[in-house]
Amino acid sequence: MSHSVEGVHTPSREVMAQVAPVPMPTHPLVSNNRDFHWVTEKICRIVEDSTPRWWWVCFGVSAFLALFTFAGLTYLVSTGVGVWGETRPVYWAWDIVNFVFWIGIGHAGTLISAILCLLKQRWRTSINRAAEAMTIFAVCCAGIYPIFHVGRVWFVWWLLPIPTSNSIWPQFRSPLEWDVFAVSTYFTVSLLFWFMGMVPDLAVLRDRATQTWRKYFYGVLAMGWRGSNRHWSNYEMAYLMLAGLSTPLVLSVHTIVSFDFAVSLLPGWHTTIFPPYFVAGAIFSGFGMVLTLMLPLRAIFGLHDLITPYHINCMCKIILATGSMVGYAYSMEFFIAWYGANPYEGFAFINRAFGPYAWAYWIMVTCNVISPQLFWFKAIRGNVALVWGICIFVNIGMWFERFVIIVTSLANDFLPTSWNYYSPTFVDIATFFGTFGVFGTLFLLFIRFLPLMPMAEVKAVMPQADVHGKAHTLNVEN
Repeated sequence: MSHSVEGVHTPSREVMAQVAPVPMPTHPLVSNNRDFHWVTEKICRIVEDSTPRWWWVCFGVSAFLALFTFAGLTYLVSTGVGVWGETRPVYWAWDIVNFVFWIGIGHAGTLISAILCLLKQRWRTSINRAAEAMTIFAVCCAGIYPIFHVGRVWFVWWLLPIPTSNSIWPQFRSPLEWDVFAVSTYFTVSLLFWFMGMVPDLAVLRDRATQTWRKYFYGVLAMGWRGSNRHWSNYEMAYLMLAGLSTPLVLSVHTIVSFDFAVSLLPGWHTTIFPPYFVAGAIFSGFGMVLTLMLPLRAIFGLHDLITPYHINCMCKIILATGSMVGYAYSMEFFIAWYGANPYEGFAFINRAFGPYAWAYWIMVTCNVISPQLFWFKAIRGNVALVWGICIFVNIGMWFERFVIIVTSLANDFLPTSWNYYSPTFVDIATFFGTFGVFGTLFLLFIRFLPLMPMAEVKAVMPQADVHGKAHTLNVEN
């Protein structure tokens, strides 16, 4: 049976033993010997305390930025896609660049929740909830561009396989249609994963609520959770099944996004390295964004005991590994272009590095290849300010990577007579930066009304969760 601490449901010792069957790590994942009650109070107080002034300031700025996206999209629909900077031969530009960028941002959440869960990486527990939320909101921002870049947005439902009397069917051989199925499936599974993981914590907020609207709000979302052994058993089974279902999605979604380019015959795109290259880059940018968001929240809410230097160190190592993969992919693109002896392919990559867009290429290399190499040094991984700065560079570099891949390949195609230099319009710029407002607004609402961390999972990796008491001794000795 479950038990309560001051009216707060916590898993039973039997359930804890099932959730945490592997030995505890030598690095305590909750520092300073905190107990279950402290974890509950720390996380719940973020939601229950009065709204701080900084939240209102950030929310106002984010909401104002979001208006630029809505204004830009309204102007686009009323006027036409020509208000974007697309021009011959660059018919794809900031719209697809930003779509791929936001899809990549969302990859870390599912990887942390699914793959690291299956691999029993227990340090994920303090960051997986915020990463999952980041995934949902990033996919929402990404979905804006495929919907509106078709031009006649009121016909976007034609992308769905709905039988009609006019026999209007989508072109299933088009990779753009594959995107529709991949991204919609990814969003649905990620949303289920995120919500289901919150159910035990929503029940805690329901039981602690003193205001009527909070009791009803969290009561509906908790779906009758009572913390019984049966509830925990069903929860763990469903969570494991969703983790298994989400794991191939992490690899498949950005692989399918890369097919938008790889199945074409355009120099610079027609290459088999794109699927693993895009997946590594997505994880790279996703982890960069997780640290970009979590490090300020760690300082603001005083979460140093829950997001320890060990958590930051692990994430820095993943950024280093995936950044090295991305750098390897950059070099292999030049090698294959030379080895393939295709003059058009060779020109495409030489033109990227030394042509009219060389400034964008070297910004990409500096941010994505050089800056993550600083994480080889333990002193830098232990400096929170430097880690946060490098993660900012990572996100900037990954946007430029998508810009370089898309624009440079299109601007200088097979016919020199059609070459052109692409420049974004104000509508392009306003719509893109407005999506950061949309993302920020949704994320701020999340941290204000929903638990930032999974209390039940954090408690499961604490020494008190070990029914034999061995973990407590191990952590004290280390």
